[in-house]
Amino acid sequence: MFGRLGPFELILILCIALVVFGPSKLPEIGKSLGKAIKEFKGHANDISKDIDPNTQPKNEGNSEK
Repeated sequence: MFGRLGPFELILILCIALVVFGPSKLPEIGKSLGKAIKEFKGHANDISKDIDPNTQPKNEGNSEK
């Protein structure tokens, strides 16, 4: 029930965010959220390396042939 967000729900959430934060703050919020997610992924990979040093992190978007 809560795990599925359709296009209508996403548009509704974006409209509410636009009203609450305003158009000037949304890019800053998006940039901060992106940095936070990137940092979280980096720390998660570091923890995975500490737990099992034999595993390699997945290369996202890079394919070596």
